[in-house]
This record gives sequence, structure tokens and C-alpha cells, in this order.
Amino acid sequence: MSLSTAPSSTHAAVVWPDAARQAAFSAWLAPLAATHGLLPASLRPASADASFRRYLRLDAAGGASLIVMDAPPGKEDCRPFAQVQGLMQAAGLPVPQIHAWDEANGFMLLSDLGTQTAIERLDEARPQDAHAWYMQAVDLLIAWQRASRPDVLPVYDEALLRRELQLFPDWYIARHRGRALADNQQAVLAKAFDAIVAQNLAVPSVFVHRDFMMRNLMVADATPMLPEGARFALGRPGGSLGVLDFQDAVYGPVTYDIASLLRDAFISWEEDFVIDITVRYWEKARKAGIVGAASSSGWGADFGEFYRAVDWMALQRHLKVAGIFARLTLRDGKPRYLADAPRFIAYIRATCARYRELAPLLRLVDDIEGTQAAMGYAFGRI
Repeated sequence: MSLSTAPSSTHAAVVWPDAARQAAFSAWLAPLAATHGLLPASLRPASADASFRRYLRLDAAGGASLIVMDAPPGKEDCRPFAQVQGLMQAAGLPVPQIHAWDEANGFMLLSDLGTQTAIERLDEARPQDAHAWYMQAVDLLIAWQRASRPDVLPVYDEALLRRELQLFPDWYIARHRGRALADNQQAVLAKAFDAIVAQNLAVPSVFVHRDFMMRNLMVADATPMLPEGARFALGRPGGSLGVLDFQDAVYGPVTYDIASLLRDAFISWEEDFVIDITVRYWEKARKAGIVGAASSSGWGADFGEFYRAVDWMALQRHLKVAGIFARLTLRDGKPRYLADAPRFIAYIRATCARYRELAPLLRLVDDIEGTQAAMGYAFGRI
């Protein structure tokens, strides 16, 4: 899972892990500087990543800028990024163009979609101002899903779902909370995981970004910053959205990306807003033949059925991300992510409280957290 940070200071120096990697980068960049009119002295951090990947920004002659992906071989593989970039660009989505790629050393020169993430334009207290941004994101998601076809991307299968769910007991419960589960508690978790996996495998499959949220959508204030031929590069009031961090894309549940968008890792909304955007997405997805009677599966014709499935998909993601955030802190030394863990625990408790069959999981989470279940739950903000 890849989670971008906000752009860092444009004046910060670039620190290399060793002289050899710095030399390899300099040798790769030198001929590109002349070709693209780059100004090597302007190199600075653009953003970090939850993985070992990072992004650097370079100015070019005429006031433009480009992005360098620094993905150390052995730790990161750029091939999935290149593959999904091609799929998204073919679908008309505004994604970074690849101008140059040193596959052996893990360097890539990309177009720059801007310096501000969409989440920076949002205020939890003003959902009315966020509505247009989310509808633009929904349009991007529909275009991505309409391009779906099997046997192209890795399958989001039962094995992957279970590996992700296991992050919660392995890293959040055992490592972060320091709890060893009793046999009966392990049985509760196993039964809940069985139900979650079954629910999520029952929905149709599409292309899944796998981290489709406002922190990974960039606001491009000027349309020339978007790739040539992008269907969405028409400009909108306030700016157009470009898509980043798509390298982990898979072929899996149609409910995943809409759940990721509206049950965000870093911002939460009240349920009336979540339902409003979800139903608008669902209506567009039905018209596009992605779900509903016009789809090949016929699944999702009823919004209640669809919304329940989104809930269960979101629960899987919340359990996974809580584990990932604990791992990022305890293994990778990135404590800022774990600060958002309470948001995910609140999501988990709210969803478990909604469905009777998840009541044992709710009691287990409350025991782990040292909290008591309330009479009711607000779905969104905490």
C-alpha cells in the first residue's frame, strides 16, 4: 500500500543513501537535462512514500517542472507502475507521463501533475465544498472501471485478502497493542475474517486502484500539466484532478475503490455525505454497465445490497490499514501514520455495530482498545 505525504519544502536538500546511488542518478540525469531543458541544481524533494519509493522535483526552462521517481532496485519494482500508467492513460485518465525510465537503477522521469493534493482543498466542516471534488473523483473512477478486463492485472483473490487481514492481528494487536489473543478470541477473529472474505469475493471484479483517495489525487490548476489526450484534461472550476500512486492496482472487488475514497485514511465525513456520494457513484456505475441489471453479472441492482457490500469491503480495508500503520511505525520508523489509527478503529467499530454477525468482532475490538460499546455510532467523523 502506498500513501503519499504532502509535498515537502521546495528548499530542502536531497539526501542520498550512498555515493554510488547518487553517482548513478547523476549519470542518468545528465543527458536528460539537455533533452528536457532541466535545471539539475533545482532538484529537491517533492513527496515521500509509505514504501521505499520517493519523488523529487526538478525545474525546467520556461518555468515548468518534472518529477523524478527514485525507487531503489531490490526494494521497489517500477514495472507495475509503468503497466498501470499505460492502462490508465489508455482509459483517458490524467496520470503522469513517463518521459524516461532507467529500469536497472530504478529512476523514472515523469510529468508533474502539480504540488497540491486534493485533500488539502477539503475541510471536514464544509462537506458542501467537497462535493464537487468527490464527484470529479467518481467520474475518474467510473472511467477506470469501464476499462476493466480480466487477465491483465494481478487478481485480488482470497489469498491476498487473507494476507491483508492478517496484518491486523500480527501488527496492530500483537505488536502495537502487545496483546496475545486467547483461543476463543482467535476463533472470533477467524470467523469474522471468513465472513469478510466471503462477502468481498461475492461481488464483481474490475480494475482496482487500491488506494483511491483524496491524498492520492493531485489538483492541477492548469490543464497543460495533464497528459496529452487525457479525457478529463478539460479544466474545471478550482482545478482538475490527476491520479497518482496507482502501482499496486489489481483486478478485484468493484466496491473497493469507492470504499477507499469515502472511508479515507486521513479525512472522515458524516454518513449522509458518504451515502450521497456513494449513491451517485452507484447510479453512474449502473448507467455504465459496471453494476446492476445492465452489467454482465447483474449484481448490484439494489442500492441497499450495494451499500452493504461497500461496508464489508471497507471493513477489510480498515483492518488491513490499521495493521499497515502499526507496521510502518514499528518496523519502518514512520510514526506519523499510526497517529491516524484511531480513525480506522472508529470505522471498524461503526461497521461492526451495523451488522449483527459482526457483534463478536466489535466486542473483541472494544476489549483490545479498552473501550466499551456505546448505544449507537456515528459513521463518519471522530
